[in-house]
Amino acid sequence: MTQELGKLARELSTPYYEEALPAHDRYHANRVRDLAIRLANECEEPVDKAVLSAAAWLHDVGRPRERIGEIDHHDRWGAAEARELLESEAVPPNQIESITHCIQAHSIRSSSPEPEMLEAKLLFDADKLEAAGARGIVRLACIVGERSGKAGEKYAVIDSSSTSGIETSGVPDIALLQEWARERLDRLYTSPGRRLGESRWEFMEEFFTQFTAELGVEQ
Repeated sequence: MTQELGKLARELSTPYYEEALPAHDRYHANRVRDLAIRLANECEEPVDKAVLSAAAWLHDVGRPRERIGEIDHHDRWGAAEARELLESEAVPPNQIESITHCIQAHSIRSSSPEPEMLEAKLLFDADKLEAAGARGIVRLACIVGERSGKAGEKYAVIDSSSTSGIETSGVPDIALLQEWARERLDRLYTSPGRRLGESRWEFMEEFFTQFTAELGVEQ
């Protein structure tokens, strides 16, 4: 392999994101990559940034297939697919093992393994921080739209049952977005990730306070 690992992973991952929706597209992968490197730069311990960058580009290559029901676990499928891609490019086995572990461990699902390497923890944190702050709110809204079109998926109406007074037939309201964000921030592994998470959560609390105020009217 003569090509820089992060650049190679970006090129290998691009075709997989062609059918992706905005919440999990190549722009999301790029933001996760940049954020992961930002967190790595704040770590006192050494970080293999080439592995981290490559894993970030490849972490959601299975999302489009999972969305349409072709696979059940995008993290497992993505790790296996990444292994094949990287082996075909003669990437050293130790780097492949590290990258695939990062991909397998990036999901918040209970079935996913715990991230053991620092690089895996940084990828996990960067991915979860994508659901917090100003950008996170926009992305969560995209996820609402993505899930609302798929039977059986949990999603939220853009409303607040506490102020609207309208029966929503059991569909969660906007508070679900707060729950999604808080759940992810509570799971962060690294000190740089937690610091950034709390800063972004402060903004989200202000946003949701304003959101409720705008909806509030006397019935």
